[in-house]
Amino acid sequence: MRKRMNSVRLVLLGILLLFLRQAAVAQEQPAGVSITPIYDSTEKVADKEVVHNISPKVTEPVSIAKYAEIYGINPDSVYDEYLKALIEAKQYKDAEKLVQVQMARNKRNPLLHVDLGKVYAWEKKYDKATQQFDSLLLMINGADIFTQSVANAFIESGNEDYAIRAYQKAAQLLNVSYYYNLPLAKLYDKCGQLDQAIDMLLVFIPGQGVNLEGVKTLLLEMLGNDPVKLQQMQKAIIKKINEDPGNAYYAELLTWIYTQKDDWDGALIQIEAVDERNKENGRRLFDFAHQATLAKQYATAAKAYDDIINQGKDLPFYLSAMSEKLNVSFTALVNDTVIDSAVVNNLVKLYDTFAAADPAVYSTHTVSDYAALEAQYAGNAPKAIEILQKALGMPDTRRELAGQLKLQMGDYYLLCGQVWDASLTYSQVDKEFKQDALGEDARFRNAKLAYYRGDFEWAQKQLSVLKAATSELIANDALYLSVLITENVEDSNYYPLERFAHADLLLFQNKDKEAEALLDSINKAFPKHPLNDDIIMLRADLATKRHDFTKAIAYLKTIYEQYGQDVLGDDAVYKMAEIYHNNLHQNEQAKHYYEQLIIDYPGSTYVQEARQKLAELNNNVLP
Repeated sequence: MRKRMNSVRLVLLGILLLFLRQAAVAQEQPAGVSITPIYDSTEKVADKEVVHNISPKVTEPVSIAKYAEIYGINPDSVYDEYLKALIEAKQYKDAEKLVQVQMARNKRNPLLHVDLGKVYAWEKKYDKATQQFDSLLLMINGADIFTQSVANAFIESGNEDYAIRAYQKAAQLLNVSYYYNLPLAKLYDKCGQLDQAIDMLLVFIPGQGVNLEGVKTLLLEMLGNDPVKLQQMQKAIIKKINEDPGNAYYAELLTWIYTQKDDWDGALIQIEAVDERNKENGRRLFDFAHQATLAKQYATAAKAYDDIINQGKDLPFYLSAMSEKLNVSFTALVNDTVIDSAVVNNLVKLYDTFAAADPAVYSTHTVSDYAALEAQYAGNAPKAIEILQKALGMPDTRRELAGQLKLQMGDYYLLCGQVWDASLTYSQVDKEFKQDALGEDARFRNAKLAYYRGDFEWAQKQLSVLKAATSELIANDALYLSVLITENVEDSNYYPLERFAHADLLLFQNKDKEAEALLDSINKAFPKHPLNDDIIMLRADLATKRHDFTKAIAYLKTIYEQYGQDVLGDDAVYKMAEIYHNNLHQNEQAKHYYEQLIIDYPGSTYVQEARQKLAELNNNVLP
């Protein structure tokens, strides 16, 4: 009985509190202004649900009547939704009353003038709407936070012209005409007034810092890749440069516009002029060359480095430009689809000349490219070994670089057929870097050397440890080689695998024709051997090496279609995506195969990289 009485008391107390709260809210409303709830439950707001302290979960669309009820209890919780519902229902008189009540309740919120002006505009009472908007503009006092709030309120209501006026008035009050140029540029662009938007971005005030990167970002949003808009921007900047030739801000923007138009030669001409005019001794050219290299514009980068080199040996950027020109020229050679012997010979001469003029090059990473050029492109592995030996004898060569160069030298011993010298060199690195990634790399190369020689048992012992290597690349390579050995020995018959390993070695030694002949003989003697997919992959690698990408794609498709469930399936798909992306520049096909990899091989080690490259392609990321 006592429990029942307590329950009744609680219910009565709740009703009393609710009554008192409603009465208090009613007293807050100004005299003469009231909101008449409309209890037509057929009036629905389908696009928004309301969750409030009265009803913890509302799953049905909220009626205008319900909004009115909630507003009477907790006005601020549903004001925006209630106003929107009334406007959508074309109940403008009630909307007008609602805003007036809200303005009386919240006299410190002048932004409500925008809401009232918006309602008047819907009623086609344009004079009254203008009066409300103008009254808000009169309140602008130069305070930045308030200015931004007013401008945003106008923008959200679709009155961009008033947002422009808000920024203009604030800038005038601050006596800083350019203060709001970036948001003004955005607004002008949104209103289709590109000329005015460009004018805002080209205002340069001497002595004031210019956020050049911010301007570039905004220009990307405004201009995109539209050639007409880019041309319009270019003309405007050239006009400014003619008025103020020494202005570095305009020069930077014009150079950037040229690069967006993929006119790198035009950009270089502009940079050359600025560098000469400002007596910068190649500093700007050096930065531009680096930018061109990142964009894979190797020829333009080389020209920029030549400009610096031609300024003379006494200038500060001379040696750096020489070194970087060699690096970019070698990178261009590696990425070229056709290897021109004349280009190779000329580049060898440049390296020889630079090394003779500045022996310090032997203690830098440049020496690695120098040796690779000789061994892998000029066919002169003995000279490459000499270069590396000289580098290893330099006192300034850092320990880690020395380890990398030794591994490289071991490879070149192998190119020359000096198997034991190669093994000894790898073992030295293994001993010197026992606990490092370089040591793991050296052990893997020794294991692969044993595989080349047909000593599969010793190779497997090393690979079983290397499968747990800290380097993911080494671990994956060790796993593949281990599986290759395990899966391709039938009834203790090592002969097919021995021939395959020897063909692999011949390819490494650039004896491509001999390798192909050996692969053909394996196919002929063992037509159904498990090595078939590995043989096709070697043929694909050989075709890629020769820049015969069509043939490489055909081989890789065969692996995917016929051996897709085997260990090389994800490798084939990833390599196809890479060829389409980097060599054939067919981005849609590249995207297809990156997506195929993610879908078909979710556990592949290539998935993370595929996702990243797919995102770059989808976003059309600019360098």
